[in-house]
Amino acid sequence: MGIVSLFADMTYEGARSVLGPFFAALGASGAVVGVVAGAGELIGYALRYASGHLADRTRRYWPIAFAGYAINLLSVPALGLARSWPVASMFTIGERFGRGVRKPANNAMISYAGSQLGQGWVFGFREAMDQTGATIGPLLVAGALAIGLGFNHAFALLAIPAFLSLVVMTAAWRLFPVPSSFEKAQAHLGGNHRAAYWIYAAGAACLAAGFADFPLISYHFAKAHVFGADVIPVIYAAAMLSAAVASIGLGRLYDRFGTPLLVITFIVVAAYTPLAFLFGGWVALIGAFLWGIGMGAQDALFPALVAKITPQQTRASALGTFDAIYGIAWFAGSALMGLIYDRSLVAVVIFGVSAQLVGVPLVALASTRHRHAEAAIAK
Repeated sequence: MGIVSLFADMTYEGARSVLGPFFAALGASGAVVGVVAGAGELIGYALRYASGHLADRTRRYWPIAFAGYAINLLSVPALGLARSWPVASMFTIGERFGRGVRKPANNAMISYAGSQLGQGWVFGFREAMDQTGATIGPLLVAGALAIGLGFNHAFALLAIPAFLSLVVMTAAWRLFPVPSSFEKAQAHLGGNHRAAYWIYAAGAACLAAGFADFPLISYHFAKAHVFGADVIPVIYAAAMLSAAVASIGLGRLYDRFGTPLLVITFIVVAAYTPLAFLFGGWVALIGAFLWGIGMGAQDALFPALVAKITPQQTRASALGTFDAIYGIAWFAGSALMGLIYDRSLVAVVIFGVSAQLVGVPLVALASTRHRHAEAAIAK
């Protein structure tokens, strides 16, 4: 599944690295970019609530995950057919829709292996593979643009890793038809764990609201002439590389030190907002790197901690509900930041930093509840 993620991220992150400039070339405004990116995240994340419950109810994790991957990946080369921003918006949102379908089932299957290997490690490794693909994909797109293929042909090129991802997933399905057998079923984990879960969800919502989607950042880089359209995919690739390196280390550290690691990580990551939106040159690059580290931390550590505090029988539902809350907040924050962007960059920074810093103490409080629950179980 790590290899599946490698090729999958190569596909859709390759496309997402240039969505901002692509939409700008099609005549879209900053508000359109922010709303489309946010709507895609809203649909993709909100859908996880339903798909997670469906996966737990039917126990058909593989079919649900495969269908989601197919929609997710095949929407990318379809972008090559777009000649207007409304059509591009449809495929952009379709890509996020497919990701929403497959994510809870996929995460649940990975968490079963994590019961033996460590949740932080397996999700950190998966995220490292994700971000490795997210590094290669934008470089492929940058190369295509550099030799003059244009956006549409660059998107068509991404059909190759999309096909490879589906082939490898089919092989994984045949090799491990019942992933839940890796983990012994457990009873409900109790009230303190439930409280920690909901506080984590609230903290994650605040962090998401202040965390701009990269299309808005790339739109800013292009519109403000911070970097050229052919350089932006390379910057995105570098940000994804920083996420890959950080996620595997953070996963190991999470298994050792627990959720307090999240507090330190997200305080540091909050600095990406002023660096990316208010400065240029190397300072903006540092902001992009911090953004990548933040993405890696969220994608690796949040599912790992949810997996630790939820039983196998409701794992996909818990992961899906958590993601739905996170995604609704991301939509609201992304759309608002897009609307604010057309009026004031300083306001974008104030909103982004404030929302993230509100989320940090909630994560700290959830960490305390989690430790109390663990201590109660130990007794």
